[in-house]
Amino acid sequence: MSGDKTNTGRRRFLTAATTVVGAVGVGFVLVPFVSSMQPSAKARAAGAPVRADISKLEPGQMIRVQWRGKPVWVVKRTEEMLAALPGLNEQLRDPESVDPQQPEYAKNLNRSVKPEILVLVGICTHLGCSPGFVPEAVPQPYDENWKGGFFCPCHGSRFDMAGRVFKGVPAPLNLEVPPHKYISESLILIGEDKGAA
Repeated sequence: MSGDKTNTGRRRFLTAATTVVGAVGVGFVLVPFVSSMQPSAKARAAGAPVRADISKLEPGQMIRVQWRGKPVWVVKRTEEMLAALPGLNEQLRDPESVDPQQPEYAKNLNRSVKPEILVLVGICTHLGCSPGFVPEAVPQPYDENWKGGFFCPCHGSRFDMAGRVFKGVPAPLNLEVPPHKYISESLILIGEDKGAA
């Protein structure tokens, strides 16, 4: 009778050990399979959405990410930057963002989902140069009443802190706002909005 108990115990142990080893083996098989379903570097460059972590972004700062081979800027605007936007309308070519350079949900004064966070493609709409970020509201050689924004050194185009283009510069359109959505308070998915790629 004691021999039967020992055999039963051994069988249970061997069954449990085999189950654990099998589960670990399945895990090792699944990891490469699941990894292969993630977009490759080539796919990301071709347009797969990218994430931007804004958890450490301070007011007045900008971070850059790459999406579809283009620089994308994410700027955390200060209260002063936002307050200056309405006063610039008379100086802007398209203050109401009539031209479709942004998704419908960003067709507002701030050109953003959240007023303080601006997401722009960092390419001038004139000839494709990359404007510089000039956030300080101090006189500049190109604008003595500068309220902060973006200046393209190639041909002198200027954009305000919403990416709206000034009158009298070569750039014909506002800077592009790419499709994007918030995954969480501190994470933005650029290249996808409302479930559409």
